[in-house]
Amino acid sequence: MDISGQAALVTGGASGLGEAVARELARRGAKVAVFDVNAEGAARVAAEIGGTGHACDITDTASVTAALDAASAAHGPARIVMNIAGIGGAKRVIARDGSAAPLEDFERIVRVNLIGTYNVIRLAAARMAVLDPREDGERGVLLCTASVAAFDGQVGQEAYSASKGGIVAMTLPLARDLAQWGIRVCTIAPGLFLTPLLHQLPEDVQKALAASIPFPRRLGKPEEFASLAIQVITNTSLNGEVIRLDGALRMAPR
Repeated sequence: MDISGQAALVTGGASGLGEAVARELARRGAKVAVFDVNAEGAARVAAEIGGTGHACDITDTASVTAALDAASAAHGPARIVMNIAGIGGAKRVIARDGSAAPLEDFERIVRVNLIGTYNVIRLAAARMAVLDPREDGERGVLLCTASVAAFDGQVGQEAYSASKGGIVAMTLPLARDLAQWGIRVCTIAPGLFLTPLLHQLPEDVQKALAASIPFPRRLGKPEEFASLAIQVITNTSLNGEVIRLDGALRMAPR
């Protein structure tokens, strides 16, 4: 799909990987709507790239619907949807005092990362399906964001790994389900990237994390994630695929 002139939306676009994708889409001529639970951050990024910012809680249907309505009113229906919003968290099943991990913590991470991603997909895809088909009969493309934790999660990452593993598992059936409408679905599973969360870690910790990556021996750059997202959008043959972007990293147990 040609990006220039297309309406695009990016969840989690106020920072990190989402912000990098939003900026690259705008640079390539897309009309970008930045969705984020952080409304102020979404507005900031949108103002800087000439897009629109929208407060959006991806777990809430009314919130997603309102954001989609507002973005569509500004740019037209989106043919490019980048699902990057998500949260992290780690907690052992049994704490040091012998107590069991709170179920609420597990539910919260799965609800945001997995259910929230599906929520955006189902609502956005229904709008894409009624658009006129373009070259090759394509109506739109949906990108999801998983993690290497989906494949080799570490101690305490049960909830996070389950949420990202769910995204990996639903990628192919989503692509098969939406193929009849000319809508493609792919997922990127990033490794260790220099996002705002990692920026907060001490420099020696950042270096230790980077040293665990075979090559390149450094943390990933958000711009590299954005570059792969662009490839997914523009290469029509990419569909139903999960792509690791991790420098050959395989996470140790802890």
